[in-house]
Amino acid sequence: MIKNQVLKGTFLVGLGATSYGMLATFVKMAYAEGYTTAEVTIAQFILGIIGILIINAFQKSKNTDEVVKPTPKNIFQLMIAGTSLGLTSVFYYMAVKYIPVSIAIVLLMQTVWIGLLLEMILERKIPSTQKIIAALIVLMGTLLATNILKNEIQLDWRGIILGLLAASSFTTTMFTANRVGLGISNAKRSLFMLLGGLTIVIGFAIATQTTPFNFAIFLKWGITVSLFGTIIPPMLMNAGFPLTGIGLGSIVSAIELPVSVMMAYFLLNEEVVFIQWIGILLILVAIIIMNVKFKKQQPY
Repeated sequence: MIKNQVLKGTFLVGLGATSYGMLATFVKMAYAEGYTTAEVTIAQFILGIIGILIINAFQKSKNTDEVVKPTPKNIFQLMIAGTSLGLTSVFYYMAVKYIPVSIAIVLLMQTVWIGLLLEMILERKIPSTQKIIAALIVLMGTLLATNILKNEIQLDWRGIILGLLAASSFTTTMFTANRVGLGISNAKRSLFMLLGGLTIVIGFAIATQTTPFNFAIFLKWGITVSLFGTIIPPMLMNAGFPLTGIGLGSIVSAIELPVSVMMAYFLLNEEVVFIQWIGILLILVAIIIMNVKFKKQQPY
């Protein structure tokens, strides 16, 4: 029975991570049709909020038990936490304007060592040797996955900076999401975080949108990016992680990296050379090392 639950959790987390992995390719395809970053993010967040509202209403009608109601303080904290969600979308989607999707997703995976750095600063403790080794492997894998050493791929510095900013804000999202409003249902937490993120993307749109807003984005790509980026992944991963545990769940969620690269390879015809696949493999190995608990041998 326990094995079946773990298998179910693995499937849910894997499916959620796969959805995330498809996202950047869809955004790049929207760009090819002339839509802007502001239009894509606005459509994603507004339709995502509508979707989460529907899910909340459905859960409320089905759940007869008393649920924890968020306090004004909880709502404020979740919305503040959600601003990093908005920043992640803005930075990541802008990054794929300047660099290939296969490179942008590798930069987003720098959350492994950025998270360690943030943990060290906030909690004032030195990471374990296991985590330090994993972080070094990520950096080594990144050098290979971006093919910087051979200089065969000309990378726009704007895309690199935006990709690293996306990784930094995503790290902030993960830290705050695991510490704020934990007694509230996942759907409600997602709703308030999305509202916080919406304030960021609206501000970004006001500052950057120089042409009339193309509302066709809502039907053309908005539904797709909101489903694969805002609705499906959080619901599946929130349901799957309690069944797999953080360690196994984190390893399974790393499938986002190869899925993103393969989507870019097949749908966008992005070139991915052999050395880049080696780098991607190293990053996946690092994530496994980061989350596997090695048993200490008992003295005889």
